[in-house]
Amino acid sequence: MQLDRCPGTLAMGHDTYSKTCLNRMFEGRKVSPILPYLSPVGNLETDELFQENHTRISVSGVQEKFSVLLEKNRLRLVNEGERGAYILKPTPSTGKNTALMPANEHLTMQMARQVFEIETAENALIFFQNEQPAYLTKRFDLKKDGSKWAKEDFASLAGRTPQTHGAHYKYQGNYLELFHILKKYVPAYSIEAPKLWKLLLFNYLFSNGDAHYKNFSLIETELGDFRLSPAYDLLNSRLHINDGDFALEEGLLPKTIAKGKIHEQFFTLAQEAQIPEKTVERIFTFMLNQSEKVLSLIEASFLPEKTKKSYWQAYQTRLNKLKR
Repeated sequence: MQLDRCPGTLAMGHDTYSKTCLNRMFEGRKVSPILPYLSPVGNLETDELFQENHTRISVSGVQEKFSVLLEKNRLRLVNEGERGAYILKPTPSTGKNTALMPANEHLTMQMARQVFEIETAENALIFFQNEQPAYLTKRFDLKKDGSKWAKEDFASLAGRTPQTHGAHYKYQGNYLELFHILKKYVPAYSIEAPKLWKLLLFNYLFSNGDAHYKNFSLIETELGDFRLSPAYDLLNSRLHINDGDFALEEGLLPKTIAKGKIHEQFFTLAQEAQIPEKTVERIFTFMLNQSEKVLSLIEASFLPEKTKKSYWQAYQTRLNKLKR
């Protein structure tokens, strides 16, 4: 296939991964953006290979994920007993506009990092031999020696499981509860709380209505304590499901204090989370003044032209709702 931009950074003028992407994703190795497999969707032989791999990964979620490792400068599915450093997410077999999902997630993750300065898991698009795209992300819980940093998602930290809270355990409650969990487990709460608030604002701005309890995590630091992990699983969910503004059933706040327009609720959330007003104002102003960069990155994405317009319109709608 013929590329005219980096499938990682979306920088124009590249027919493969750019040097920046190779350094971030693959330790500088020259990795091809074409996988040595056909897409598992509709291909029996490849599908069996991927199904075997699917049993070797423990990452939760509805979308199928596969474990991949880098051998010299070639990516391949892991074999039994191996630990992959990458997670591969092909086009799902069911759902609405599923063919767009890899490009949607890639764009939204790049948007968070490049435009809004949010720490994210390293990621790129990659393509099967039949040119179908897949989303590839680098695990951030692995040390250089192959051992793992301790990582816990917020559902685990809150003691929420299907057994204790039912089938919808990930979606109960409100986002203020995340700050209570953060404060309980993170010594540097004053540093991490504004990052979490900023991420929630980003999720609203880009119609990520699937930001549930398991899509936020804490990661161990070199000092042995915990901090907010890099962001992951960011995408405009409105392109695929008819969801609400927020994944959690109560929204941003408990119903007793959820008053006013959406920007007022975000400021109430920050106040309840004890984030300084000056910090909140600075983040809010920054987040609402990046339209030119947002449009530029949308245009550079691998989404079809019609979907680019839908993505931009969704952003504009949320942006206008946040303006005071």
